[in-house]
Amino acid sequence: MVPPERDDVQWRTAGDRIQGLLDASAAGGPAAYERAVQLVGEVTDLYGEGLERILRIAVGADARLAERFAGDDLVASLLLVHGLHPHNVEQRVADALNRVRPYLGSHGGDVTLLDIASHPEGSVVRLQFTGSCKSCPSSAVTLELTVEDAIRAAAPEVSSIEVVPADAAGTVIPAAALLSRVHQSGPGSAVWHAVPELADLAPGDVGGFYVAGHTVLACRVGDAVFAYRNRCGVCGETLAGAALHRRMGRPADEAVLRCPGCHAHFDVVHAGACVDDAAPQAHLQPIPLLTRDGVLSIAMATEPTGAGMA
Repeated sequence: MVPPERDDVQWRTAGDRIQGLLDASAAGGPAAYERAVQLVGEVTDLYGEGLERILRIAVGADARLAERFAGDDLVASLLLVHGLHPHNVEQRVADALNRVRPYLGSHGGDVTLLDIASHPEGSVVRLQFTGSCKSCPSSAVTLELTVEDAIRAAAPEVSSIEVVPADAAGTVIPAAALLSRVHQSGPGSAVWHAVPELADLAPGDVGGFYVAGHTVLACRVGDAVFAYRNRCGVCGETLAGAALHRRMGRPADEAVLRCPGCHAHFDVVHAGACVDDAAPQAHLQPIPLLTRDGVLSIAMATEPTGAGMA
């Protein structure tokens, strides 16, 4: 009998728990810590050898299984740890960018993978961003986190990400700015939090979710979910009670969010830009939202403090 699937969120955080236990063992002195590290290494090598043999037997019987293994986030991460992933770094990075490209498009941009260079200290990825996102300056940080997370998850051997300026005007993110704010502002700025409750939103729903000490406004338009800070870009007040409205003569997937206070309208599908003539430069503050290990997750600037409906 095949055992039931466990929650992917539990396994995605297993590495942090293991490291926490190792750190705790340091209280017993250097010798205790060294023995704990050695124990973890022996166990890892043991299951790694077993995993390699299972993979060889399975793929030998059916070569298509290699793709199925690579398509499972948890299995793929274990294959990466032991150098058994069937895809090279170029394909994994390209696939990662393809997964987030629709999200980049919602912010008026796109990304091109120029090349990946191998160095002794790790691979260097060179990207080029194109498009326009003039109405939403905070999209730069949103895209930084999204692209970096996708690449790091798919290819942990990547040591750095470089950006080549686009020849055309209107680059989404200036080369000097890309990823710099993430790297300079410390690890807390790029913490991803699983919020499985987001999947319960029905098309047209708007909900408040409490994540890492902040209230996040999320809404579903068609099959896509979008997340924003709980602050109106015009009046600066809370968006609690905001609702999606379809503009006259426009399709349902172009619904806009109306602030309950000042009644300003924002295009949640395209980076939260205000669609009112009176405030064309106003916008909501988008929050990176991606499916990670099968769970909708958002990136917040603080350490996790739990998540739930607000």
